[in-house]
Amino acid sequence: MKRLFTLALLLGGALWVGAADKPRVSRAALAPLERSFDQRLDGWSVDEPVMLLGTTRGVYLEGYGAVFTAEMNLMPGPTISPFQPTIRKESIVRVHQRKVERLPRLREQMKEMLVASAQSLDTVPLDEKIVVGVTLFHYSWEDVSGVPAQIVMQAQRRLLVDYSLKRIDRAALEAGIRTEEL
Repeated sequence: MKRLFTLALLLGGALWVGAADKPRVSRAALAPLERSFDQRLDGWSVDEPVMLLGTTRGVYLEGYGAVFTAEMNLMPGPTISPFQPTIRKESIVRVHQRKVERLPRLREQMKEMLVASAQSLDTVPLDEKIVVGVTLFHYSWEDVSGVPAQIVMQAQRRLLVDYSLKRIDRAALEAGIRTEEL
C-alpha cells in the first residue's frame, strides 16, 4: 500500500511538472493569427499597395498575454539612387498625404485584429491582454509630421471577448483599448 501511494505521488508530481512546462498558448495557435494579420495588412490596394516588411510575429508572455508585432510601409515611394539623387517636392507631399490618409484604416485593422485574436486564443486567460503593435517605416527624406513611427494597441481579453459576443457596444470597446502612438 505504501509503495502504491509513493508511486501515485511520483506520477502525480511528474504530471504536474510536465503541465507546468507546457506553454498556455502554443506556436500552433499563434501562427494562423500571424498569417491573418499579414493578409489584412498586405491586401490594401492593387494600384497603390502598402509594403509589409517581414512577417507578423506573435509571442505569448505568461501572466501578460499575447503580443503581435509587424512592420510596414504605408506608402512605398521613390528612393534615392545615382539616377535620382534627390526626391522631388511633389513626391514628398504625395507620399506624406497618402500615409496620413491610410492611418485610420490601419488603426481599424489593428482593432479588428485585437478582437479576432481574443476570439481565437481561448487559452489566454480573460484577465490577460492582447497587444498589436505596428512599426511604420519612414524614408530619410520623408515628411513625418502627423505620422507616428509606431502604433501599439492593447486591451484585456475579457473586453474583446465581451465585444465579440455583443455584451458591450463599440463605444465601450473603444474606451477599453489603450492606444499609444510613438
